[in-house]
Amino acid sequence: MSPSSAASKPSSASSEPADELTYPLPAGDGVVARLERAVAPYAQRFADAPAVNALRETLPVAFIAVVLYLLTQVFPLNGWENVAERLRAGIEPAFALASIVMTLALSYRLAVRLKYAEAPMVGISFVVFWIVMPPAAVRAFLFFALSRGKSGWGAFATTLGVSGLFTAIVVCLATAGALALGRRRFGPYKGDVIGGLAIYAVSGLLFVLHVSLAGALAALIAPLATLGDSFVALALITVIEAALWLVGIHGPALLAALVLPVYLSLQAANTAAHGHHAPIPHIVVVSTFLFVFPGGAGATLPLVALLLRSRVPRLKKIAWASILPSLCGINEPVIFGLPLAYNPVLAVPFVVAPLVLSITTYAAMALGLAGKPVFYIPSGVPTFANVFLATLDWRAVVLLAVNLAIAGAIWLPFVRVYERTVARADSA
Repeated sequence: MSPSSAASKPSSASSEPADELTYPLPAGDGVVARLERAVAPYAQRFADAPAVNALRETLPVAFIAVVLYLLTQVFPLNGWENVAERLRAGIEPAFALASIVMTLALSYRLAVRLKYAEAPMVGISFVVFWIVMPPAAVRAFLFFALSRGKSGWGAFATTLGVSGLFTAIVVCLATAGALALGRRRFGPYKGDVIGGLAIYAVSGLLFVLHVSLAGALAALIAPLATLGDSFVALALITVIEAALWLVGIHGPALLAALVLPVYLSLQAANTAAHGHHAPIPHIVVVSTFLFVFPGGAGATLPLVALLLRSRVPRLKKIAWASILPSLCGINEPVIFGLPLAYNPVLAVPFVVAPLVLSITTYAAMALGLAGKPVFYIPSGVPTFANVFLATLDWRAVVLLAVNLAIAGAIWLPFVRVYERTVARADSA
């Protein structure tokens, strides 16, 4: 974007909400200028919302809790043989623990942002969090606490698992909403009491009806496992995984329990066919997602590459810290560093880019332009090497390069808009 357009006054075509912006919108007919005029007014409103800011502040705290718990499962080292198995077994308990941390941290930050009394907000949210869980999960946690960890997490981890953050977020936002409605109607003190009683009543009804928010989310996406080797399955898994990340849920971990067994079996069928020199039967297998998610969920490797040349120092530092993990399919640093969760500008390419890549990948393999994935390759294998090892086909490397270019073109205008927004916020 030229300096003249960045310094220009708001265009006459700008919508009325633009008057509320703290900075002028760019004029001109360029893609970035038009996109910023369309998105910026609403993005700023969303970004300035107390709930969104509270979520941005607390999601990294929950992620740190996950990392610390997993580290306790790995160290002290007794050999490397079962490290992967210990990490895999620790995912559900780690996110279950993080959900408790998230409930406390988010309710506190919501109270601070909304200027509510911290103690009632945190206390009500924490109690409601336990009420909405099934009795078996609560009993399992009590056994875990009383036995000082010897009993294991049991049903608590199984019930919440990686969807626990979703439960914590819904509970805290619902509590804040109930208190807000009560205060609007009855004033600050009486409103807190009435709002608290109302949210207790709703959560108690869910308890009586045996409705679990975490279980409801898992039940909602369970049909994905029945779609098999189809483009619909590939597209839906892609979109749902990205959407879950945007609301603070570890999409790959949640979906793994539901769909990984199905697509690993299809992957095994491909491997067996290759061993018998038979045609490779399936397109949608576990390794197919190496083409759809270069750099991790959201196809964020092109995003990190674009930010390496950013003129905003903070974004450039995040990119340099994220580039090596991104090349190995690990994008938590950039997801929580920018952050991408609850980011109204970058949410669009985070979902659209991998969806488009699922189309190009499926079409190329269906038409025989690139080989179908034969072997299961872990996502931690570096980009380009992973797809070649999965297919043993040099054309797969070309397909991934094309996918990266396409994803970069999708990310580019949104990155430019986000850079301008961050630059203005940092200079304010």
